[in-house]
Amino acid sequence: MNALREALQIWYKNHQRDLPWRHTQDPYHIWLSEIILQQTRVDQGLPYYVKFTQAFATVADLALASQQEVLNLWQGLGYYSRGRNLHATAQQIVRDFDGVFPRTYQELLKLKGVGPYTAAAIASFAFNLPHAVVDGNVFRVLSRYFGIDLAINSTEGKRQFELLASELLDSANPALHNQAIMEFGALQCKPVSPNCMDCPVQESCQAFRTDSVAVLPIKVNKVKVRKRYFVYHIIVDPFQNLAFSKRGPKDIWEGLYEFPLKEFDQLQSFQEYVSNKEMIGAKFKHILTHQHIEAYFIKSAYNEPNPSKHQFLCLADLETHPIPRLIDKFLIAHRHELF
Repeated sequence: MNALREALQIWYKNHQRDLPWRHTQDPYHIWLSEIILQQTRVDQGLPYYVKFTQAFATVADLALASQQEVLNLWQGLGYYSRGRNLHATAQQIVRDFDGVFPRTYQELLKLKGVGPYTAAAIASFAFNLPHAVVDGNVFRVLSRYFGIDLAINSTEGKRQFELLASELLDSANPALHNQAIMEFGALQCKPVSPNCMDCPVQESCQAFRTDSVAVLPIKVNKVKVRKRYFVYHIIVDPFQNLAFSKRGPKDIWEGLYEFPLKEFDQLQSFQEYVSNKEMIGAKFKHILTHQHIEAYFIKSAYNEPNPSKHQFLCLADLETHPIPRLIDKFLIAHRHELF
């Protein structure tokens, strides 16, 4: 344990990326970075972190914003529930904690959208408290180094890995340790093609010694992918505005704006419906973690469907009305064909 701790920290001091949230102990900025980086690569999330810190310098500024303003800045990051939770949590901190972030792990867990990993990250990075972070990178490093073949997404697996991470934690330097092991997993012990030949712990790594790097960590019970078929109606009013609808709750893209939609459960019905319609462009495919969407965009008359059900916006209005990435991709490709 001691040898691994020391090796990770030495490696980190020589290889760490220069990231803005590593230059602060402000819990607001650390929380913001952690929420943005959930399900998001660092290179993709970094510009959003900069945008949010520039637009909302404090958690109180974020709380005062409208949800639409927050989602508009979030546009393109996906998993929009994170953006909604971000806004709700900022309001919760202002309302219930007088605008001051909780300073203990247990209090941090009371915040909306903050689970054990995020609470541990804020507690250690902002307040240097001895709580081990366990994310995908940490699971991978521990599974490979110790040769553990328990599924990381099983109840027993999660419990064992959390205990091991806590045992390994350098309680005197928890922030440094947590950053080191996560960065090691992100850059050195990568999911695919890890740099084993230039690894400082190669000789003691059980996965390397048993030639099982490629199969660890174990993950089971993959969630079934849902296939969805969308037909979007492009409706233009007499003033060259486009019809949009705001998506409702309990589905993807809640609170975002899209063209009027007709959804089908079956591919055949979907294809039959569009077969005699005037389509704009080819079929679009959009891949989400647990959903695969196929979408056609068709031209419809101003009175089809009922225009009173929709909000008509000019393209400039989309600067302040967040839209899904699928709609954005369509507009980039076919904007000139809409009018």
